[in-house]
Amino acid sequence: MSTRSYSDAVADPYDAPPLSFTDKEDRTIEVRPYEGSDEEMEALVEMYDSFDPADRAQGIPPGREDRIRDWLDNILDDDCLNVVAWDGDEVAGHATLVPDGDAYELAIFVHQTYQRSGIGTRLIKALLGHGRESGVEKVWLTVERWNRAAVNLYQNVGFETSDTESFELEMTIRLNEPDD
Repeated sequence: MSTRSYSDAVADPYDAPPLSFTDKEDRTIEVRPYEGSDEEMEALVEMYDSFDPADRAQGIPPGREDRIRDWLDNILDDDCLNVVAWDGDEVAGHATLVPDGDAYELAIFVHQTYQRSGIGTRLIKALLGHGRESGVEKVWLTVERWNRAAVNLYQNVGFETSDTESFELEMTIRLNEPDD
């Protein structure tokens, strides 16, 4: 059992994928759950391989293709929940919920060519909707406190700060009532 604090209130509902929308650059973006195909995997590897090193946080995503593949093998595991934002056949972003004790840790990545266009907000909401439908009760994340854009994004979708003791903020959200 973790010592993280979570709100007693369940967050507002989120639409679960698949869903599509037009981003701020007038691109049609489709968010779908990751299905495990070779094509999806190769598209994710391609996105992460071209990820701007300046956008890497807390050591992820890894910087070399072999490490990217190993990392993806871990977070695309059947125990994890993943959604991918697609612009045609190109991956614009990826978000994951990784089991961690009695909760799930969230990570989200939007490729630099798609940032600041509303994809991150839609991607995170779709992941949370997918998590809720899958029975996930609690989600947490850490974010570098100086990353104001990310902190604002998380707050806008309903996350609350639960720990401010380090250089990172820990934020949490409750998606479902506890199982009794």
